[in-house]
Amino acid sequence: MQDSFHVHEMTFDSNAPDQTPESDKVSSLFAPRNSQEGESSMKANNKMFIVLCVLVLLGGSATGVGLSKLRAKETSNAGESGVPLQQVATGVIHNGDVFGNPEEKDFKDSAEGYLEIGGLEGEGSHHLLREGGASQTVYLTSSSTDLDKFQGMQVKVWGETFKGQKAGWLMDVGRVKVMEVNAQPPAGAQTTGTNSEGGGE
Repeated sequence: MQDSFHVHEMTFDSNAPDQTPESDKVSSLFAPRNSQEGESSMKANNKMFIVLCVLVLLGGSATGVGLSKLRAKETSNAGESGVPLQQVATGVIHNGDVFGNPEEKDFKDSAEGYLEIGGLEGEGSHHLLREGGASQTVYLTSSSTDLDKFQGMQVKVWGETFKGQKAGWLMDVGRVKVMEVNAQPPAGAQTTGTNSEGGGE
């Protein structure tokens, strides 16, 4: 019995699709032509990344500074009670109201006492009566707020002290805080006898 063998010829079809694996095609597309081109491409990418990081940091810093300045401006327009500060007292005045400059730290001197109208022989327009007698009286002037509105009130004032020729303590007031609207002068103090017209709480 004779065996029959069939020989199959392998033919190559030029029209057949490319049999190269997809992964090889993709890697060949992105492979650098030579090592120098690859290094220069990486250096360019690193430089771009560093430039972007610097720009982001600068942008963030500028935004933070701008917001902090805006916040500082908003808070500087509000008093300790959250009420906007006024240069001149108008309407009803309450305990705790602040007038003038919002920053205590802008002034090196402060005093508290019962405010009355009147200076000492032309020095000061008002004065603060304090415990301890006439030697403790502070004579006041102010270009930032109308001190007349605080007549007969217990107030704390901040400002700059000057040496007067007649007055022992003369202060230019830049900030006033009302401590007590319906106050009483210190015991034994000589007052002008004018009562406050400010409102109560």
